[in-house]
Amino acid sequence: MSQAKLRSLYRAFLRELPPRPLLKSPRMPLHAQLRTEFETAPTDRSATQSAFHGEQYLTYLQAQRMHTTLLERYNPSLAGNMDEAERIRLTARRVGMNLPVEFEDGTSGSDGNDGDK
Repeated sequence: MSQAKLRSLYRAFLRELPPRPLLKSPRMPLHAQLRTEFETAPTDRSATQSAFHGEQYLTYLQAQRMHTTLLERYNPSLAGNMDEAERIRLTARRVGMNLPVEFEDGTSGSDGNDGDK
């Protein structure tokens, strides 16, 4: 397999790994393992087979990322970062209902009466 094809496969794997918050933070063990695998120069036949398996694994990682993205987009309640009122509103919309606008009392008086004396 050509060096350019292997390099593009390696970069695609790096794009699928979670980003490092700072460039000075240590790399993940998976990154180190990938680097050693791509640095070694195996025989032609095993390189072709390894590249094929690498492409299959890369496709799997991309599909997993897309699946997670779609779940978060179309089922936001599964993400767990939604408050109760928003979850209820979205549940009502799912069955074709809109919740009524809640009334908020706009009086700022602290005496408790409605202004008549």
